[in-house]
Amino acid sequence: MKIKQKMINYFLFPILIFGIFNLSILQDSHFYKWEIEDCASGGVESPPEVPMFCFSKTSSLYAYKDFSMFHKEYSSNEIMCFLNKKNNSNKNFSEIKANCKHIANKANIKSSNTKSIKDVRLYPGGQPVGIKINTKGVLVVGISDIKTDMGIKDSPAALAGIEIGDTILKINSEKINDSEDVSRVVNYNKNKQIDIQIERNGEVSIKKIKPVKSISDDKYKIGLWIRDSTSGIGTLTYYSPNNHEFAALGHGITDIDTGKIMSVRDGEIVPSTILSVKKGVRGVPGELRGIFTSEDQSLGSIKMNTECGIFGVARVNIYNRVFSTPLPVASKNEVKVGKAQIITTIDGSVPKLYDIEIEKLIKQNKPSSKSMIIRIVDKELLEKTGGIVQGMSGSPIIQDGKIVGAVTHVLVNRPDVGYGIYIEWMLRDSGILVSLN
Repeated sequence: MKIKQKMINYFLFPILIFGIFNLSILQDSHFYKWEIEDCASGGVESPPEVPMFCFSKTSSLYAYKDFSMFHKEYSSNEIMCFLNKKNNSNKNFSEIKANCKHIANKANIKSSNTKSIKDVRLYPGGQPVGIKINTKGVLVVGISDIKTDMGIKDSPAALAGIEIGDTILKINSEKINDSEDVSRVVNYNKNKQIDIQIERNGEVSIKKIKPVKSISDDKYKIGLWIRDSTSGIGTLTYYSPNNHEFAALGHGITDIDTGKIMSVRDGEIVPSTILSVKKGVRGVPGELRGIFTSEDQSLGSIKMNTECGIFGVARVNIYNRVFSTPLPVASKNEVKVGKAQIITTIDGSVPKLYDIEIEKLIKQNKPSSKSMIIRIVDKELLEKTGGIVQGMSGSPIIQDGKIVGAVTHVLVNRPDVGYGIYIEWMLRDSGILVSLN
């Protein structure tokens, strides 16, 4: 296979704990999506414990994933009827929506796929994958003044109230997909006032802005730096043979400039290979250096980017040939301090097992990408990488023949030590797992 010679950049951050993808981390709540269906007259009565729910302008309903509190008692159709009934009530929906921090589109992963953790069998990953995502709308990453024939003008967008970290969704009701859309629409309207729809912390609002003409290139501008995509290399965590779903990274992808988790419009994973390793030393994190071997060969589509990783549906079978037997998974209560192994790739595209110690387990009642403290003890891995390095994010952690978690972070001042996430949290975000026995 001809290798396309495109080196992948890795981004470093001046912090003490590093996420070990090329980008960094963190986000809060996530939601499952059900489209409203026709319901029986009057719907159903409220279950004893009702999840928080949010509403979109398209009348789709979103419910907290913790609907498992009552999902055995009520069918999914009954739940939809109940939510539909609430949609017609007199509740202040803007207040409800203000509490919704992020909506994860689950259109392609149905609630009927959910199961008990005892029933789950997954192919462990460990192989490198190229990751490419396009944002929903465009992300504001900077503010810029504009040089005009009347002198330097403050950013019109900033004056209108747009902030770094906002997402631009529409301009004058036209959907925005990338930076070219922004430039085209702004210059079409010239110095006329335009309505820009933004999203901030789950809230959508309209900002009225009048572009100004820049003398540097004779184009109209609104004084923003924006981003619409990112790419890098991470590690596959698992592949589900039943529904062809996959997960990787074990933490979310955030924008390097804003620290905001990036909302995914679409994305894909592609084949990649590791060419070399920069060894980690105290104070300077190491990294896996690799390339996309075939950007045109999509292995799968990315549907979600959450606190617990990226999730999607594979287009081909993506289990690795070295670890080709599905393994059971462990609940967070089954993980124990002691010996374990990780599956990861530090040369080429073939993963290997390496010894680690799980040194501490962190009690958690909600998802976090820092669930356990792990230490590399494998002599070969320590010799070649110094411990945990960027690019290992998502490497599955195996203990007693079960997948128990994935590698997520490295401590910069102790490169042999880092964090892992409980696999249970990843399975819950993916929709594979809702209720535990």
